[in-house]
Amino acid sequence: MSRMSTKPKVVIVGGGFGGIAAAQGLKNAPVDVLVLDKTNHHVFQPLLYQVATAALAPTEITYPIRSILRKQKNATVWMTEVTGVDVAAKTVATADGKAIPYDYLILACGARHSYFGRDDWEPLAPGLKTLGDALEMRRRFLVAFEEAEMCDDPALQQAWLTFVIVGGGPTGCELAGVLPELAKKALRPDFRRVDLTKTRILLIENSPCILNTFPGVLAQRAQEDLKRLGVEVKNGVKVTDIRPDGVSLSSGEEVAARTVFWAAGNKAAPVGGSLGVATDRAGRVIVGRDLSIPGHSEVFVIGDMAQATLRDSNGEPISEKLVPGVAQGAVQGGACAARNVIRRVNHHPTEAFKYHNLGDLAVLGRGAAIASLPGLKLKGYPAWLFWLFIHVLKLIGYRNRLNVLLEWAYAFFTYQRGARLITRRR
Repeated sequence: MSRMSTKPKVVIVGGGFGGIAAAQGLKNAPVDVLVLDKTNHHVFQPLLYQVATAALAPTEITYPIRSILRKQKNATVWMTEVTGVDVAAKTVATADGKAIPYDYLILACGARHSYFGRDDWEPLAPGLKTLGDALEMRRRFLVAFEEAEMCDDPALQQAWLTFVIVGGGPTGCELAGVLPELAKKALRPDFRRVDLTKTRILLIENSPCILNTFPGVLAQRAQEDLKRLGVEVKNGVKVTDIRPDGVSLSSGEEVAARTVFWAAGNKAAPVGGSLGVATDRAGRVIVGRDLSIPGHSEVFVIGDMAQATLRDSNGEPISEKLVPGVAQGAVQGGACAARNVIRRVNHHPTEAFKYHNLGDLAVLGRGAAIASLPGLKLKGYPAWLFWLFIHVLKLIGYRNRLNVLLEWAYAFFTYQRGARLITRRR
């Protein structure tokens, strides 16, 4: 942003779905836009699990933030980590000691995984929110087979071949569904001393059913598909302890497993706590009808950081239902926040954020998926093909779309994975 500019300064924190949508929504506005992110790239999070399971390379689901906003003349991008906000002084604090002033602020910092008070489990059971998380998950998954190949103790070998996934939401189900095929098809011919058909995948879900945000008939079909693919689904069971050598379950079962992945909960980025306004148990900022915070109409919070109420076409709240923490919610929230900034600049009343559910998708494995769309429910191959089409379409960059399409075609016909790199052992 030019030091000589007299235009209102809009600072956007976060280069994810919400932050990018907000920046693009201000493209033709009479404002200067500054986008802050601790990395230099946007990550297409719905395909992170494909990096974690060696199906795609990291470069195929990422795109430089500067390149996305290259043609937007009023937008500037800085790579820096935001540590807090001083709403009284209207400044954003960064890790390198800067205090960046703003006239309007849009926070879209996202969320991290929550261990529900057991943060000591994080080193033992990594979650999947960032590119770094995906690469660590890939490393642990591939190293497990290397350890099993060299192991002479049958019990220890089986522990290396046992994978526990905690959480039966979309991320947990996507991971669980792809792991059996990867182990028993892609990797099996490459190992000599270990029988990868003995690979065991357990999906642990505390609720009575996995994917409980989907209609019951689709969730039930998803559970059947996972079992068909070779996943052991345990509903109504809670993980009570995680150790380097295994996990304990509320059912009393002890599972010997050397690899545990976490997909059970989220908590908002801690920046929201510096605003001095109310937050919920997950750390999400409780926002108003226009996504601004109480007492500071110039500050907007969107995406996974916000607790926003679902509203009808008239802007009235719908019971106690909240906007779900999914990509389409962040994109729509970013666009709404941008429109409301423009309205405030022009001294017009702001609009209420009205979330429109365009549909929910979950892929479970080869030819297995479910889709809940407005007026339509799909399952099996039709849902799977629809999932493929939508995700390729939504990727940023023609190069990424082509590469992903080719990688998926190659994997479909050969069962092979092209990103099986272990860059460090521990």
